[in-house]
Amino acid sequence: MNFEDYETLPTQNFVTHMTAGAIAGVMEHCIMYPLDSVKTRMQSLRTAHNSTISETFRYMVQREGLLRPIRGMSAVVLGAGPAHACFFATYEHCKLTLSQMTRHRHDHITHGLSGCLASLIHDAVSNPAEVVKQRLQMLNSPYRGVWECARHVYRAEGLRAFYRSYGTQIAMNVPFQALHFVTYEWCQSVLNPARKYDPRAHALSGAAAGALAAAATTPLDVCKTVLNTQESAARADGLLEAASQVMRATGPLGFFKGVQARVLYQMPAAAICWLTYETFKHMLGNTKEDESTNSGAGGPPPPSLSSSPSPPLAAALRLAAASTEVPATNTLTRT
Repeated sequence: MNFEDYETLPTQNFVTHMTAGAIAGVMEHCIMYPLDSVKTRMQSLRTAHNSTISETFRYMVQREGLLRPIRGMSAVVLGAGPAHACFFATYEHCKLTLSQMTRHRHDHITHGLSGCLASLIHDAVSNPAEVVKQRLQMLNSPYRGVWECARHVYRAEGLRAFYRSYGTQIAMNVPFQALHFVTYEWCQSVLNPARKYDPRAHALSGAAAGALAAAATTPLDVCKTVLNTQESAARADGLLEAASQVMRATGPLGFFKGVQARVLYQMPAAAICWLTYETFKHMLGNTKEDESTNSGAGGPPPPSLSSSPSPPLAAALRLAAASTEVPATNTLTRT
């Protein structure tokens, strides 16, 4: 299958993009969720025993139970599915539209801009779930479940609490996704220039893109955690307040708290996400092609209007027509 076949066969369908994106998002976040909990705890400005990944994870399990690292996962399932469905559908649509407008002359800019536009939709859908998830991940969280946490936040702080970090999330994810998609597409051009379905190339490209984007945007991720968790010792109402809280509490190095956990989380998460997405996009696209092929092959092909029958066949048809017209004429005469 060449590049044109791969691009046109499975990809130009919103249902395919949204289904593959939703499955990819849930798979990515659920598999890597324990490390995400460790990362959030490491970014806390008041939690002790969070200087390294191993120390933070060991403290969580020993003091709070074996299942503590996966607490709040249901919030991810509720938020990641629809958010990633919208994300990948928007990305594919924008990439196709912008590529046609620029006639593939500025593909890197097209991929980066498409990722930025997709982030705006993704973050609007996922931000409330992110708030609930991070509050459940914190040390001594008073909430027993997702719905209890959501109700308490809404009653105590209002609807605005679920979008307090939206501006920071956008400020982080726009450069994150721009760098992520540009890196992914560039790696694809190196590892998979024919753009065939290649699981190894998809996974390696996703891992490289996730690691680079995660490391570069960690300072904004730390500020986002401060805004989402609203710990008593570090309350903030905007990006600048959150940044000043981090600076006062931990100094400049505090903006890179949890960078190792974030990179280790994003590398396999992005690899899983892209591999799952490309796999389901490929499978769903092939299924649609098979259905259209089978429906077209269900009966004999219709006769061609532009083709004329051969001379012997034409003579036979004229003879048959004449023989059927004679009895009809005789019948009318006899009557």
